[in-house]
Amino acid sequence: MNALSYILPLFVIAILIVSLVKKVEVYKVFSLGVTSALKLIFTIFPAILAVLLMSELFEKSGLYDLFLKVFSPILKGLGIPSEVYKLLILKPFSGSGSLALLDEVYSKFGAGGYAGLCASCIFGASETAFYVTAVYYSKCKNKKATKAVVISLIATFLSAVFACFICRFFT
Repeated sequence: MNALSYILPLFVIAILIVSLVKKVEVYKVFSLGVTSALKLIFTIFPAILAVLLMSELFEKSGLYDLFLKVFSPILKGLGIPSEVYKLLILKPFSGSGSLALLDEVYSKFGAGGYAGLCASCIFGASETAFYVTAVYYSKCKNKKATKAVVISLIATFLSAVFACFICRFFT
């Protein structure tokens, strides 16, 4: 057993000691934290569900294929390899789906080739914009998220173009 195995138990013991010294009711505070976490989950769940449903409908309706058909010449012209188109489109919608696509790119084309490097950069340099927006805007009073989503998508796209441009020098 190495030293890292002791970090979490020591952390819990330290919390208990500090709470005893400060006379904090640990169980009561823990219960209040769980209660507030459950309230947060119920608040953001509808927004997360909507994002998941929209992303699934986007693919199942055929819009996804249409999008690829229309924009693939532009993406190719910007130097983005066709192997990562799906990842580029899916990343703003789904983190776990993007991870599966990243694994697929690695399996088919390797991690060290141009497609693998571009896929790594696209995956690592962007966020699931719609999920994050749904979570943030579910808790704030201003529900006008359009500008934030558009800016996030433009930034994601530009980062992918720039990343693929840089990856050309490493392959």
